[in-house]
Amino acid sequence: MIIKLAARITTHKKMIVITFILLAVISIAAQFFVSVNYNMADYLPDEAQSTRAVDVMEDEFTSSVPDTRVMVEDVSIQEALQFKERLAAIDGVSDVMWLDDAVDIKMPIEVADASTVETYYKDEIALFQLSIRPGEEVRITDEIYQLIGEEGAMAGEAVNTATAQKMAGTETVYAAALLVPIIILILVLSTTSWVEPLFFLVAIGVSVLINLGTNIFIGEVSFVTQSVAPILQLAVSLDYAIFLLHSFQEYRKKTTNPEEAMQLAMKQAFAPIAASAATTFFGFMALMLMSFELGADLGLSLVKGILLSFISVMVFFPALTLVFYKWMDKTQHKRFVPSFAGIGRRVMKMKYPSLLLVLAILIPSFLAQSNTAFTYGLGEQPESTRTGADLIAIKEAFGESTPIVLLVPKDDVVKEEKLIHELEDIGHVTNVISYVNTVGSAIPPEYLEEEVTSEFLSAHYSRLIINTEREKEGDIPFSIVETVQEKAASYYGDKTLSLGESVALYDIKNTVQKDNTFVNTMTVATIAIVLLLTFKSISLPVILLITIQAAVWINLSIPYFTNTSFDFIGYLIVSTVQLAATVDYAILFTETYKEKRREMPALKAIIDTLDEKTFSISVSASILSSIGFILWITSTNPVVSSIGLLLGRGALLAFVLVLFFLPAMLYALDKVIRKTTLQANFYKGK
Repeated sequence: MIIKLAARITTHKKMIVITFILLAVISIAAQFFVSVNYNMADYLPDEAQSTRAVDVMEDEFTSSVPDTRVMVEDVSIQEALQFKERLAAIDGVSDVMWLDDAVDIKMPIEVADASTVETYYKDEIALFQLSIRPGEEVRITDEIYQLIGEEGAMAGEAVNTATAQKMAGTETVYAAALLVPIIILILVLSTTSWVEPLFFLVAIGVSVLINLGTNIFIGEVSFVTQSVAPILQLAVSLDYAIFLLHSFQEYRKKTTNPEEAMQLAMKQAFAPIAASAATTFFGFMALMLMSFELGADLGLSLVKGILLSFISVMVFFPALTLVFYKWMDKTQHKRFVPSFAGIGRRVMKMKYPSLLLVLAILIPSFLAQSNTAFTYGLGEQPESTRTGADLIAIKEAFGESTPIVLLVPKDDVVKEEKLIHELEDIGHVTNVISYVNTVGSAIPPEYLEEEVTSEFLSAHYSRLIINTEREKEGDIPFSIVETVQEKAASYYGDKTLSLGESVALYDIKNTVQKDNTFVNTMTVATIAIVLLLTFKSISLPVILLITIQAAVWINLSIPYFTNTSFDFIGYLIVSTVQLAATVDYAILFTETYKEKRREMPALKAIIDTLDEKTFSISVSASILSSIGFILWITSTNPVVSSIGLLLGRGALLAFVLVLFFLPAMLYALDKVIRKTTLQANFYKGK
């Protein structure tokens, strides 16, 4: 079947090249119609408490949860009230809250509760809380900046989203400007023709563009998918094209007919490329099983990308090569990198120390990576940016502040008053704003205008705004969320709902922690099945998975030992992606070893495999590692940056373990492998 496909490709090579190029051009245009979502809370499952709360809030109230703080210096109370009106007049700004919403400013503020006053106004500095319409963060924050000038400051979820949107395009270009030359350099050093790297990049680049364009059928992708998926697809599938082209060049030495050489190369390369693609494909499929749909969003794009890369390498790349192969002949150069011959003997001299060292740190690494401190939000911008500097300025003047909105049934004023008193007694709660303690429980809502009551009361719910003096996430903020929910439940059972940034992050934490074990288990299980079918062995899949999983655990344990926190989304995604992407190194090594083991003793087979395959594996690892580190360096988005760092470091660790630990395992367990592999036919001599 492969020979028939190859024959058709060689016959219609020009038409295939033109077709793929046209699809790529159409896809370039299509990707501009795909919107990017920067709100991680949107990817919570429908049954999440905060998701249900947002739906009820939108149905019952016209006001939103404050997601932005704006600080203005050197203003009197009257000037602050004027600023409040000007902020509220900006299209897309709503629910501007200030001191006059918490206390009666007609009375001297000296008689008001000091902690409440200082939440909004101190030392002639006013701090406003407001909501910004989702989807228009960039325009609205720009207008607010124009209003408050350089002396003012602004911080919050909407500001972080706007900053991320502004930086996304610039950072993508910056990353590409660094990445493409590095990949070309690596490929030039690893090939014998000046144009071969361009062939590889065009073949995979076309599939990347088509993948981006086909997102138009999805309509919207997450910022993580937009930033990470294209480069991950490029990194993990570039090997397919390299393997096929090298096979083509080998067959050209045996036949003068390029079409025949390509047909033979496709036949030989199909099985290993398919096996490599399958492990990556099913590894990424596991991401789609996450209940936190950010993983499903990225997983779908990567699965689609691997499938398109495989099709591109097996259809477009052969046609492209046959059309332009003469260019390769005319641009030959000597190999720049010296032979790796002799590395096998040096590595195998360290086989037992390598084995003992990895086994010794395996369990501590597993335990450490399970106890790393995590963050769950977009994180904070560097101090060098205005967003980072503004946040620091607001913290210095007013400290941290994160509001929680609580919706309780509107049926019992006395019960609500008791709950409010208990909420005010919770540690780190500065004040609670509600109808009961702002307007007064003695005044029936029917006697007041709707604009007065609508902020606090709806047809079915009473709305309480609980202001806290803590950051949006961490042990203390999450414990405040738990306490608020527990106290509300003690009065109203399961009829209460809470929302706000800290509540959404608390739900994200609980959701992704449940996903972690399940997704990792499914990743290992699906890759194990592919390896089982590929090697027809019980022991080899276990050895390969231990090797790569050890690299994953060591990688993810480093934040624990360095006492640094890491974004959990990056951790969860990389724990899957690193396994799926780097297991190819182990497959390539083991496939070659297995073939050589049929002709020679175990030690010589491993030494020869190391001499022959170290270079190929180092090329793949250096490309994936470079991509990861460049993402880490160029991205100001903590999620994308953490994925980059973990990926870059993980690729290097996987390379080191495949080079040192895997050969030691294969040698030590040679007899077990022989007995547990179907038709092993290993060489029996000494």
